[in-house]
Amino acid sequence: MTAPVPSSLSRRALLVRAVLAAGVSGLLLSALWGGLLRLGWTLPAPGSGLAALHGPLFVCGMLGTVIGLERAVALGRPRAFSGPLLTLAGGLGLLAGLPVSLGALLITAGSLGLLLVFAALIRRQPARFVVTMALGAAAWLVGNLLWLGGRPLAVASLWWAGFLVLTILGERLELGRLRRLPAWALQVFVLGIATLLLGLGATTVAYATGVRLSGAGFILLGLWLLTFDIARRTIRRPGLPRFSAVCILSGSVWLLVAGIIALNAGAVYAGPVYDALLHAVFVGFVFAMIFGHAPIIIPALLQIPLNFRRWSYLPLVALHLSLLLRVAGDLTLRLDLRRWGGMLNALAIVLFLLLTLASALQAHRQREHREAPIEMLNPSGAPAGIGPITARSTDDGRKLNKEVQDGTA
Repeated sequence: MTAPVPSSLSRRALLVRAVLAAGVSGLLLSALWGGLLRLGWTLPAPGSGLAALHGPLFVCGMLGTVIGLERAVALGRPRAFSGPLLTLAGGLGLLAGLPVSLGALLITAGSLGLLLVFAALIRRQPARFVVTMALGAAAWLVGNLLWLGGRPLAVASLWWAGFLVLTILGERLELGRLRRLPAWALQVFVLGIATLLLGLGATTVAYATGVRLSGAGFILLGLWLLTFDIARRTIRRPGLPRFSAVCILSGSVWLLVAGIIALNAGAVYAGPVYDALLHAVFVGFVFAMIFGHAPIIIPALLQIPLNFRRWSYLPLVALHLSLLLRVAGDLTLRLDLRRWGGMLNALAIVLFLLLTLASALQAHRQREHREAPIEMLNPSGAPAGIGPITARSTDDGRKLNKEVQDGTA
C-alpha cells in the first residue's frame, strides 16, 4: 500500500506547525536563559525583566502552547488552534516587551480556549482521562487569573504545577486505559486528584495549609504512577518502550520528592526550599515526562518520525543528576551547588532539544531522498528511506500500541 503524496495544503499545514515549533523553542530557550539569570549567572540580558518571566514563559508560553496544540490536533477543528495561538502570542509578546498585564491577558484567554476544547472533547468522549486533563486546564485558567489579578506568583505557580501534573496523569491514564485496574486503584487515583485540587483551592485563603495539602496530593499521585502506570510493564521491553518507561517512572519519583518538600515547607514564597519544591515538579517530573512522550507527540504534530538510539538516555541522566545537585544545594544552603545544578539542568534540556532536532532532520532527509515506492522495503524490513534504527523505533511503537489494545502490555 502506497502512502498518499502530501498535498500543497498539508505542506502548508506542516510549515505552520514548524513555525509554531520554532516559536515554542524560542520561548523555552528564553525561559532557560531567564532561569540562569535568576540563579545569579552573569549573562547577557536582552531585557531587564527576563529573569522575572522565567516561570510564565516556561509554563504558560511554552508548555501551555504545546499542550494546546496537541489537544487542538486531537479535536480536529480549526478554531481549536486559537487557544495555542493566543498563548504563543502572549509569550512572544512578553519577550518583545509587551506589558505583563497584556501578555497575561492573552495567555489567560488562550487557557480559556483550551478549557473549551476539553469541553468539546468531553462531549465526544466523556472518559476519566479526558476529565482529568480538563481539570488540569481549569487549574491553569485559575492560576492565570490569579497571576492576572496580581496575586503572589508563588500561588499562581502552584496552580500551574497542578495543571501540568493533571495533564500528564490524564495522558498516562489514556495510554493505559485498556488495562483492567482494580476498583481501589481508581479510588486512590480520584483521592489523589481530590486532595491536590483541595490543596490548590486552599492556597487562595490559607497558603501554608494549601501547600501541604497539595504536597499530599503529589505524594498520592506519584505513588499511583509508580504502582499502576503501564510503564511498569513496558520497561521490560527494549528500545523506545523501555526509554519512555524509564522517563515516566523516574519522573514520578521527583513528584514524590516535591510532595515531601511541600509537606515540610508549608508557606514558602521564595528562597532555596521554594526553588527545590518548584523544580522537583517542573524539571524533575515534567521534563522527564516530556523526554518520554516526545517520540510520540512530535511525530504526531510534525508528521516526522524520530530515531531512537541508546544515547537518547544521555539527556535524561544529565537532567536527573543535575537536579539532584540543585536540590541538594537548595536544602543545604550551598548556593554554588544550586547555581551549577541549574546550569546543568539547562544544558541537559538543550542537549535533548539538539538530539531531537538532529533526529527529526535525519528522518526528514531520509524521506526527501526517498526514490523508490513506499511499499519497497530495505534490508531492515522498514519502508524505503527509513534506516534500521527508525524502523526499530516505529516497530516498537506499533507493538506497544498492540499490546496496550490487547491488555497484555
